[in-house]
Amino acid sequence: MRFIDFKNPGPPDVLFVNEQAIPTPGSHEILVQVKAAGVNRPDLYQRAGHYPLPLGASPILGLEIAGTVSAIGQGVKKWKVGDSICALTNGGGYAEYCPVPEGQCLPLPNGLNFIEAASLPETYFTVWGNMFMRTKVNPGESVLIHGGSSGIGSCAIQLAKAFGAYVATTVGNQTKASFCKNLKADEVINYKEKDFFSELKSKGLDVILDIIGGEYFEKNVLLLKEEGRLIQVSSMHNSSVTLDLSRLIFKRLTILGSTLRAQSNAAKARIASDLQQHVWPLFKEKKLKSVVTSTFPFDKAAEAHNLMESSQHCGKIVLVF
Repeated sequence: MRFIDFKNPGPPDVLFVNEQAIPTPGSHEILVQVKAAGVNRPDLYQRAGHYPLPLGASPILGLEIAGTVSAIGQGVKKWKVGDSICALTNGGGYAEYCPVPEGQCLPLPNGLNFIEAASLPETYFTVWGNMFMRTKVNPGESVLIHGGSSGIGSCAIQLAKAFGAYVATTVGNQTKASFCKNLKADEVINYKEKDFFSELKSKGLDVILDIIGGEYFEKNVLLLKEEGRLIQVSSMHNSSVTLDLSRLIFKRLTILGSTLRAQSNAAKARIASDLQQHVWPLFKEKKLKSVVTSTFPFDKAAEAHNLMESSQHCGKIVLVF
């Protein structure tokens, strides 16, 4: 099979097409013939040498795919050869074939094609697992989502709105603001023109989902209401911050950290089951939609990485096989 490889960490142009034998699915794994693979920032970090792999993870890039089941391993009960699925992988998605634990696979949501479905797993597992399984966003609560035009942000806006929350979000330009408004965000703040803290401090917030970290952290803590929850899923600016514990104590705040890839297969399977029950039906009801805005042939992965690093895109970037 063909796959995207790199010999030494570096910029996007270190990526090239290589070949190796088609893998064999292990116990409770399925082998997927990949039709499309989502591109995510952890792929960029791994390519650059800044993302240590969990034990046993594939060194091949790619954390989410869609395709058809081409073989099943021992003990697989849920899937059969020929099924169309999308999946959260443990790595290996930038390849023509990828083995995946059966519990991390989901059927394609109603009406979505392979390209659209490949854009879902990484962001939906992350957002649903944190905003709704670990800290429930309740109808009528106020939510701030930083980086609203990102894959994580665009997913979080849609889910929060679908479950009745008031949603504010931050973006860096007018194109991204329009993108978020089309996703039904209630308030969109261009952080290059206005300070989000000044805009929101009179309202207070119940939940904040942050991918930025750094200087955003203190502002986030100050913006939270009593019993507020801060969910930190990345730290694009800086991972070192200072916390005044009195604010945490007196407002009874909850601060959650999360990374998805290092979680156990069982934990990921629990999220998949919850998604299929509570979220996948919303695609049929047209309350959620895929937000793929750019696609590239799989052998143009370097161009896809260049686009993501530029931060000029909105929504999701997908490689097509």
